[in-house]
Amino acid sequence: MEYGSIEREIHIDATPEVVYEVVSRPEHLREWWPDEADLAPVPGATGTITFGEKTTPEATVVPLTVVDADPPRRFSFRWVYEEGATAAPDNALLVTFELVPSGAGTLLRFSETGFRERGWEAAVLEEAYREHVTGWDHFLPRLVGYVARVVSTR
Repeated sequence: MEYGSIEREIHIDATPEVVYEVVSRPEHLREWWPDEADLAPVPGATGTITFGEKTTPEATVVPLTVVDADPPRRFSFRWVYEEGATAAPDNALLVTFELVPSGAGTLLRFSETGFRERGWEAAVLEEAYREHVTGWDHFLPRLVGYVARVVSTR
């Protein structure tokens, strides 16, 4: 099995502008992905996402760095790197949301890359890859459902 990247294509019944907001702004991110998000959607900005209640020991706080913010076409960030480190291709995973107009909606091309570049031993690489596949397979459908709710209120 190849553990280099995770890729998904999803059609969303909303304009690229709406989808871009939902994948890049903290108030929208926390509705479909992490429990908390603290970031500015501008290149070079650093922030965090939190899974679980931030005040509990079980919470997982993950640093991230925005790489590309090109509304309404592309939003990407690096994450899963050591706290205090500067995100780079050899120490962080890269998540990219590419948004392509498709009829009255948007084709979302999602990818997460950089697993092999981390230099993890095989067992760690395989486990991290499996965890991320499972995670994105859970959260990306939530993104689609949340966008539908956003569109219905506009």
